[in-house]
Amino acid sequence: MRRFATRVLLGLVGAVMLLFYLGLGYLGYRVFATLWAGRPDLTTTVAVLLLTTLFLGYLSYQFGTARLLSELGATEIPRERAPELYRLVDSLADRMDTPAPRLFVASMDAPNALAVGGSREGDIVLDGRLFRLLDAEEIEVLLAHELAHLESHDGFIQTLGYSLAQTVGGLLTLLLLPIAVVVAGVARALAYLRGDPPGVRAAAARVHALVGSVVVLLMVAFTLLLRAHSRRREYLADDRAVEVTGNPGALADALRKIERAASPDWGVLSPLYIHGDEQGLMTRLLATHPPMDERVARLRKRVPQPQRIEIR
Repeated sequence: MRRFATRVLLGLVGAVMLLFYLGLGYLGYRVFATLWAGRPDLTTTVAVLLLTTLFLGYLSYQFGTARLLSELGATEIPRERAPELYRLVDSLADRMDTPAPRLFVASMDAPNALAVGGSREGDIVLDGRLFRLLDAEEIEVLLAHELAHLESHDGFIQTLGYSLAQTVGGLLTLLLLPIAVVVAGVARALAYLRGDPPGVRAAAARVHALVGSVVVLLMVAFTLLLRAHSRRREYLADDRAVEVTGNPGALADALRKIERAASPDWGVLSPLYIHGDEQGLMTRLLATHPPMDERVARLRKRVPQPQRIEIR
């Protein structure tokens, strides 16, 4: 008798909960329909989204640049201490659409050069070992490669891309969360009607998992697109460096030397390294840099071949 009474009670609770969540779903539908009826036009919506993305991207970019320099322990190189290096950078900047950047030296996990900041107030960070590892021509063409990133605003574009992904992900979460709550609530009510009441935590976990899985898929898709764009920009920066210096062989040699000397641990700064683990499809899809062999092969093809004298 007690078991029957318990089942009846659970059924009543389930019926009340079902009515509640169906009512909540209807109320959510009415609110959404009202908001949709008063929605701004598509142009305004896109403009607000873009302005939000630009604002968040700019903040992230400005604070991210300062944080990166701090994490690297980068120290600015005074002009009076490296006049030849600055003359080299000034000469390259004169031939490219970017002012001469500030130069920093740091001790990284691997020999590397990084362009941070924008084209109007950019910085280039050099690992101290590069000055022992590379000759003057290789340093020049490596600097030209980093200047090409500043010239094309590559860092800022990547930051805006991630900011856009976060903005869209947040909007999608707001849209999906009410739907997910109703779905989980109805499922919970039906479980009460079956006499098998789930825990509150289990229902909340299902809501979180449902919304999270959709947002994660969106973020993965955005990440793959941004990483593909980053790899393409590396090729274009190589091409721009060769165009400015006319020395594809020096850049190929510099990349090979860096590759042989580099063995970075995977960490917070690992996406910024020239060298990385390029094995496996997903690793290559998520890599920010193209495979080193492909980059070097492209550069080697552009090295002028010596003319041969034929005797007939």
